[in-house]
Amino acid sequence: MGAVPAPFSRPLPGLEELRPPAVPPPAQALGEDTLLAMYRAMVLVRTLDTKMVVLQRQGRISFYGPITGQEAATLGLAYALRPEDWIFPALREAAVALVRGLDLRRMVAQCFGNVLDETRGRQMPCHYVHKVGHYYAMSSSIGSQLPHAVGCAYALQVRGEPGVSVACLGDGAVSEGDFHAAMNFAGLWRAPCVFFCQNNQWAISVPYEKQSATATIAEKAQAYGFEGRRCDGNDILAVYETVREALEKAREGGGPTLVEALTYRVLGHTTSDDPSRYRDEAETARWKERDPIARFGVQLRARGLLDDAREAEIRRWARETVERAIAEVEHAPPPPLESLIEDITAMPQPRLERQLAELRRALERTGHDPLGAAGHR
Repeated sequence: MGAVPAPFSRPLPGLEELRPPAVPPPAQALGEDTLLAMYRAMVLVRTLDTKMVVLQRQGRISFYGPITGQEAATLGLAYALRPEDWIFPALREAAVALVRGLDLRRMVAQCFGNVLDETRGRQMPCHYVHKVGHYYAMSSSIGSQLPHAVGCAYALQVRGEPGVSVACLGDGAVSEGDFHAAMNFAGLWRAPCVFFCQNNQWAISVPYEKQSATATIAEKAQAYGFEGRRCDGNDILAVYETVREALEKAREGGGPTLVEALTYRVLGHTTSDDPSRYRDEAETARWKERDPIARFGVQLRARGLLDDAREAEIRRWARETVERAIAEVEHAPPPPLESLIEDITAMPQPRLERQLAELRRALERTGHDPLGAAGHR
């Protein structure tokens, strides 16, 4: 079996300060340190997005799915969680893993798919997993994680273990059968589960109004016997408090809740997408005026927690942290060829070993490296 890449010798400065409190208090009781940590995390994630999109355009990575414009929804969820909670992400919850301890360099390495990537190039880029942080492996199969999340919640319930399972989804997932199956069993079992929907209004090129006859996603919960709540997904404190209350309700045996965070995807679905081909970008411009980072910055300035000097320091730290992470991992070699057949079965299979040997001989004859000198996908 292949070894997990060794941890980096030194932590990146400032990331540990982003960790949420073990017991999240009501929004009005959040301390200054936590409020600033939330803001720093938002700026860091936006900075990472901007840089990774540039890397993709330069051909240094192959693919990236940004969350730009949805930082409040993602991080409002992240800070409402307790360490014992489980997260089953959709496509735009990577920041949850980051603030729960996933090393930023591991995230960057996963996009390069090199030897420092814990999944060793096997996953889709920016589809992370963080086992110790209870962050389940991301999947591009829309909605497939939702029954898993409810199963996890049921297991916690049966075993009497602490924790709530969070089933993350986008608006496009409500068109999938897995969404309805998961909602049905969550309601039937009164499972300690929170469905967290980032309604960014576009399932790639299909707007929400062409997917569903209901005015909101939150109201769909009524059909399954539990509560649905809607919040402003561009207000991090509104998301935080709505999710925190839903989590505490589930924790106390009150059953599931469907939370709909209304937000907007200001960039493409991924770097493979051109949204100008299917939507009016004047709408996008209006949503950019509701930028969640700018909005939270105004709130912090009103409280005297943020000024121009601190703002500049935070943005400089975010830029230097992202650049350092990229510099430390970009030129790592590709995963060893042996990793192609490792972790597949408990013991190496003779047929796979023969195929690996044949591949090695073919590479030696041609001098061809299918993984690329830098380990790119």
